[in-house]
Amino acid sequence: MPVSLTRTVGFHAWHRYWRADWTPEQNRAAFGALADPPGHDHHYRCAVTVTGPFDPGMGAVIDLPLLDRILAEEVVKPLDGRHIDREVTEFQPGGALPTCEALARWLFARIVSRLPGGTTLSRVRVAEDDTLHADCTGID
Repeated sequence: MPVSLTRTVGFHAWHRYWRADWTPEQNRAAFGALADPPGHDHHYRCAVTVTGPFDPGMGAVIDLPLLDRILAEEVVKPLDGRHIDREVTEFQPGGALPTCEALARWLFARIVSRLPGGTTLSRVRVAEDDTLHADCTGID
């Protein structure tokens, strides 16, 4: 019987919604104050849910220190203390806007490739605050 486990990590980062191919007026109309330089910060929370067979010998579905190491390397290290749309290549001008949805997709792709066989990545949730989060449950 499969069991799921969710681990949540945090990171502090800045972002700004700005499309380089739009005029300042178009950006302001679409994104309001979120387009204003230099951007704004969040204390993000990233909850990662993995699913797999329950191993009675370990009492778990995944080695927790391994999962913690993956999240430290794939979530916290590349994002904590960063201005996402200035310092993370995929979100720089011409790339994806640094929305919760885009961050969840980007993180899903990074994490899924690191999990051991038999463990499935069920969900990556990225929350900017208590009122806004996005879930990614797979990528195409």
